[in-house]
Amino acid sequence: MQTYQITIGELTIDVVRKDIKNLHLAVYPPDGRVRIATPLHINDESLRLFVIEKLAWIKKHQIKFQYNNQSNYQTQNTPEKIAYSSGENHYFQGKIYILNVIEKPGNAQIEIRNNTYIDLYIKPGSNTEQRQKVLNSWYRQQLKIQIPPLIAKWEKIIGVNINEWGIKTMKTKWGTCNIQAKRIWLNLELAKKPIHCLEYVVVHEITHLLERTHNAKFQALMDQFMPNWREYKQELNKNN
Repeated sequence: MQTYQITIGELTIDVVRKDIKNLHLAVYPPDGRVRIATPLHINDESLRLFVIEKLAWIKKHQIKFQYNNQSNYQTQNTPEKIAYSSGENHYFQGKIYILNVIEKPGNAQIEIRNNTYIDLYIKPGSNTEQRQKVLNSWYRQQLKIQIPPLIAKWEKIIGVNINEWGIKTMKTKWGTCNIQAKRIWLNLELAKKPIHCLEYVVVHEITHLLERTHNAKFQALMDQFMPNWREYKQELNKNN
């Protein structure tokens, strides 16, 4: 058996030569990878002609997978109703913490204790919305610490510059990129995810400055910059 790749335009095809009778063409999820298993007697020129005849079929399936990938990157399930009461589980950087609400006069604040608890200090009589606001403000502060070094790191690696970045609540996306303005937005919920997932989204959005869509070129760039990006993407959307 022999394996190698051929390129037709922007399309890269994995070729497997082995002792079989017929050609087998397949497009695989999640990224639309194209593979041909070919009998030993068929030459590369014949393979190219075969692929050209099947380009419309290949593109149709790749678009379907691209749509599914984009949806997986973007879509998040509606979270459960949270009361922000003591005993609830809350995430920070991919780890579960137990929320401990402490009512006392003075300024609201958050502290991590014993690598187990998120202590929320807040004025007596606070409601769910007020507690959520304090916790989200703390999450935002943590992201503002984590994000700048990641952007600086990947600007150098990818060879582009970001003019502006920000954090906001987004219901359907982990991040967005305004290519013309060179501005990226990152979802506040990323504060709850492991740092490597946050880094994946940073890389994903910065890479859009080189390629606008989630096509094969974009995926090849992601493979180049962050070989484990598919694993991080899966983890990002797990139990979401």
